[in-house]
Amino acid sequence: MSFKKVIQLNTGASIPEIGLGTWLSQPNEVENAVEIAVRNGYRHLDLARIYRNQDEVGRALKKVIPSVVTRDQLFITSKLWNCSHQQGPAEAELEETLNQLGLTYLDLYLVHWPVAFEPGNGLVPPHPTKEGEALLDINTSLVDTWKTMIKLKETGKVKAIGVSNFTIEHIKGLIAATGVVPAVNQIEAHPLLPQDDLVAYCKQVGVHITAYSPLGNNFVGKPMLTENASVKEVAEKLGATPAQVLVAWGVYRGYSVIPKSVQESRIISNFKQVVLSEEDYEKVTAIGVGNFERFNIPIRFKPKWDIALFGEELEKSATYQVKIE
Repeated sequence: MSFKKVIQLNTGASIPEIGLGTWLSQPNEVENAVEIAVRNGYRHLDLARIYRNQDEVGRALKKVIPSVVTRDQLFITSKLWNCSHQQGPAEAELEETLNQLGLTYLDLYLVHWPVAFEPGNGLVPPHPTKEGEALLDINTSLVDTWKTMIKLKETGKVKAIGVSNFTIEHIKGLIAATGVVPAVNQIEAHPLLPQDDLVAYCKQVGVHITAYSPLGNNFVGKPMLTENASVKEVAEKLGATPAQVLVAWGVYRGYSVIPKSVQESRIISNFKQVVLSEEDYEKVTAIGVGNFERFNIPIRFKPKWDIALFGEELEKSATYQVKIE
């Protein structure tokens, strides 16, 4: 089983070390996955409006609250989508999320991306003249959105606020303008994307990191990290699965980790934690040396987001930069 460890956030609340991710799940898969997860000990659920499955999560929660757990035993995260970065739409989206989930509050609400879309035309509004592109809102700044998030927290419907996919510069801008430090930065994090500078900065200012895609993914046709020879070698040595080793790598670095699965055996297996020795950790870390790979880059999404977020080579052609303040 999981070690059931929790990590204290800068709000004083505790976030469970291992959670269930719900991204990239097909329709009608998540309800069953969430129920299985909670019945098998998970207490941390990671959700988002854009995953288009929060209604399913709500149905699952009705099956496990209060028969398996009480609401306060769960840590539930959701995320504000790009088309709701302005105050009115943000308030409406939070209400919609709570209604979908059948809840009165979220434990954590994140700004999903440091990118705003024009509101009022769906989740991903099409650009009127550029086919295959999303219509960006280039006027609403990150600081504007963060001030809206602060107001949402003041309602009591959100216990903590944070960000996702933010860089050092983005977080510095929020703190400088408002004095409010995000509780969490949820980022893509695996041995091919250690982001040591960002991790060190977040630790310095008290921002906890949650790792999504801890097993990597196959967006760009690369083999899954679970197939890597070094990961398999460590797994065999520990009597563990490759996925358990990759989750343990994130835990070793101080992250909370949210592996996603909809298969019962994998949901249960991912929750069974193992501990890496320093030698094991270094062997897995070495995978990424000279082999950096970020899988989740919006400029290659369909439709494309014509904006540079991370300073990646691929983003040099982008028309827009993030407006911090």
